[in-house]
Amino acid sequence: MQVVSGGAGTGAAECSSTPGTWRASACSPSGAGCGGDKRILSEEWVKLSLTPTVPQPTYGYMNWFLNTDRKWMPNAPASAFGHVGNGTNLVYVDPEHDLVVVVRWIENGAINEFRERCWRRW
Repeated sequence: MQVVSGGAGTGAAECSSTPGTWRASACSPSGAGCGGDKRILSEEWVKLSLTPTVPQPTYGYMNWFLNTDRKWMPNAPASAFGHVGNGTNLVYVDPEHDLVVVVRWIENGAINEFRERCWRRW
């Protein structure tokens, strides 16, 4: 089966999840990949996801974006990371503030402003 790069296509239709599932799979690094008592993502997967790649240091494994040098989200801590999917569905994780937020259909240009609003409410 062919899959369109970026995950939008027939292959992506086989996977569905709820915001709660996304939140649980991205919980703070102390429990990253865990949903309650159940491990959703392996420790190795989480480690790879949070390791900067050589060609693009702000990109981790699969669709994980890292805030290396605070380039992705200047208003967020360098330790922040997120998963960005098609249509700009975002799982934002801020381990310093124990914050995980799931947002759907946000404009790319509004991500940093969104993060700033989360911080003000925090």
